[in-house]
Amino acid sequence: MSRITPRRTLAAFALTTVGALALAACAGPAASGSEGESVDAATATTVADFGSFADLEAAAKAEGQLNVIALPRDWANYGEILDEFASRYPEITINEQSPDISSAEEITAAKTNEGLDTAPDVFDLGLTVALQSTEYFAPYKVQTWEDIPDALKEPTGLFVGDYGGYMSIGYDSSKYDAPTELSSLLDPAYKGAVAINGDPTQAGAAFAAVGLATVQSEGTLDDFQPGIDFFSELQQTGNLLKVDVTTGTISSGETPVVFDWDYLNASHAATNADWKVVVLPGTGYAGYYNQAINKNAPNPAAARLWQEFLYSDDVQNMWLKGGARPARMDAMVDAGTIDADLAAALPEVPEETVVPTEAQSTAAGTLLGEKWAAAIQ
Repeated sequence: MSRITPRRTLAAFALTTVGALALAACAGPAASGSEGESVDAATATTVADFGSFADLEAAAKAEGQLNVIALPRDWANYGEILDEFASRYPEITINEQSPDISSAEEITAAKTNEGLDTAPDVFDLGLTVALQSTEYFAPYKVQTWEDIPDALKEPTGLFVGDYGGYMSIGYDSSKYDAPTELSSLLDPAYKGAVAINGDPTQAGAAFAAVGLATVQSEGTLDDFQPGIDFFSELQQTGNLLKVDVTTGTISSGETPVVFDWDYLNASHAATNADWKVVVLPGTGYAGYYNQAINKNAPNPAAARLWQEFLYSDDVQNMWLKGGARPARMDAMVDAGTIDADLAAALPEVPEETVVPTEAQSTAAGTLLGEKWAAAIQ
């Protein structure tokens, strides 16, 4: 899948211009509320529409299925999170589909399988794809909605930031020195070694790699051209490695230097003692991944139960265990429900952090679509 500390940092920057977007909801299977009335799970926007949380659980159990997509088990602790949901709700079978596809391919899967019981119920998406795809989402506000910073959520609940981190560089320290600045990677010592996690026109992590290269090249998020130019130069020097990054390619040494989120790069150290991670000094690039519900979800109640589960205290702490920074972190620190040891173990982050706004993300996506392929030929 190509797809912030205890200090209050990232949420203050992210998605500050996300405005109210047009809604589109569709009819779906009905469930019974606490008073026995018919509840249309596909149009429910809060737990109250079911009657109670217990009624939502009952409706989801009656459906008996949950289709998730693009959730690698080694991504931000998703393996433990999926297993915990299965343990808590054994009546609901989780169908894990295409774990390594991109955010854009998730939307393609929803289009291709629309009307089928194999369609994804929920999405996990980078911001750019989320902004481009709101027509496929159903609005829903979880019970912990008020704990999520306004900067991280579309106001009606079409998509909501859930976990995030900083763009970093992971590297095999037995073969390469730690890069001390972006230009270090242009050195001949890195020939054929530097990879990014996906295609930046489709994948959030790769998009962020170009964003980081932009701000590390004295550019701004208003124009990603300096980042595109950097990767073009990396290609011309022979240092860019065009291989899709997976745990397997890192373990085998096929992708020895990788641009990726800090929590993903850090996870590889568990199986490779020589794998190190650096967040470059200077301006840092941060971002969140977003949860959304397919408006045509074949299991609409289970989709909404999954969202409630992800934004619970227990699962927010599971993101933290995976090295990611949960959306509700500030509120949980205030409430004393955060895992303090895990929070304290997060790495130091740059003094200056940037996150693209809606307008910047849209403009960057357009520019990348026009110029990326030619730049790395």
